[in-house]
Amino acid sequence: MLYFKRGSAKDSLSIEDLWDGLTIALDKIGPRKKVLALPPDFTRFHSFAGELTRLSYRYYGDKLIDILPALGTHTSMTDEQIEKMFSGVPKDLFRVHDWRNDVITLGEVPAEFVKKVSEGRVDYPWPAQVNKLLVEGGHDLILSIGQVVPHEVIGMANYNKNIFVGTGGVEGINKSHFIGAAYGMERIMGRAVNPVREIMNYASEHFAQDLPIVYIQTVVGKDEHGKLAVKGLYIGDDMECFEKAAVLSLEVNFKMLDKPLKKVVVYLDPSEFKSTWLGNKSIYRTRMALDDGGELIVLAPGLKEFGEDKEIDRLIRKYGYLTTPEILKLTKTNEDLQNNLSATAHLIHGTSEGRFDITYCPGHLTKEEIEKVHYKYADLNEMLQIYNPENLRDGFNTLPGGEEIYYISNPALGLWAFKDRFQ
Repeated sequence: MLYFKRGSAKDSLSIEDLWDGLTIALDKIGPRKKVLALPPDFTRFHSFAGELTRLSYRYYGDKLIDILPALGTHTSMTDEQIEKMFSGVPKDLFRVHDWRNDVITLGEVPAEFVKKVSEGRVDYPWPAQVNKLLVEGGHDLILSIGQVVPHEVIGMANYNKNIFVGTGGVEGINKSHFIGAAYGMERIMGRAVNPVREIMNYASEHFAQDLPIVYIQTVVGKDEHGKLAVKGLYIGDDMECFEKAAVLSLEVNFKMLDKPLKKVVVYLDPSEFKSTWLGNKSIYRTRMALDDGGELIVLAPGLKEFGEDKEIDRLIRKYGYLTTPEILKLTKTNEDLQNNLSATAHLIHGTSEGRFDITYCPGHLTKEEIEKVHYKYADLNEMLQIYNPENLRDGFNTLPGGEEIYYISNPALGLWAFKDRFQ
């Protein structure tokens, strides 16, 4: 059921608009005694999920008893991040998701179904795993809060991905990431319906029907002044709210280009992007726009690691970002990759397949570390002199020397593609 919908590319919803929409929806749901909120972590700071979590606490008060940030494989939030994202919400409400230990398997999507929707690329069963708090917490309402935006693993982020990946376990996360990579990232990005989503929809329908989940979905873009704004708010307990948000997100967040891009410069906010696990959104979201022989320059002042999970970080350092055939070949013969398929998928996602150069300009990692994972390195301070974010605007820029670049201030907010390459 859809409890509330509002949104368009021209909208810019205020905090009071969000409060009004949330109040309308929660009034329709009726009184609740034990509420669990599942917002994203700090890596989705710009989703406005922090504001909506605060508003949910304002609505429910002491009936909102648990807040479990949907970390997935990310590191737990610091007190400073919680204060910045969820200011005013008591810190003692926050729980930490441990994707290696604190999960329950609700059921398995059959291998035959996985094989069918993946067109034969994968034929293993997929476990629907969630944090045990969702099952054992005794909640009569679970608020899944987040942003719908193009995504490399599941086409469009959020909806039940927030449940099965955000609060999921090792096997479920690993296998879902690999399914998307095996099927083809460029065949998935920007599509609400794809093999990974169909598998999670199967899990929702067959194994999670007793969980009292209500989805609060935002679509975020920029207003006429270039500032981030909520373009849409959709609240419901089934796929309809996600589908409507996905339609608007494509309108707001997807940039179809008339020509391929020779040089793209991406800036990674240091408060949000500290690893290539997250920072490679600069690659995922632009690879369909970059021309053969082009260059992607990533300005990454906060970059200090490759994977946020220690084992994934080790695997990235060990194998590096090779081409898809090379990574698949290594996976067949190396048990550590077989046991960490999300890392395998990430390595596939992070390659240009030899089509264009990727130059990282890290704030903390060394030249040797960057080159060992098969990226090019450039000094951050030197590159900031040439490509100063304060002097650039999103989109095409012509530099003083006449060079044309395409600048992106936050790759997490969109998807860019050359029209002849978008499949």
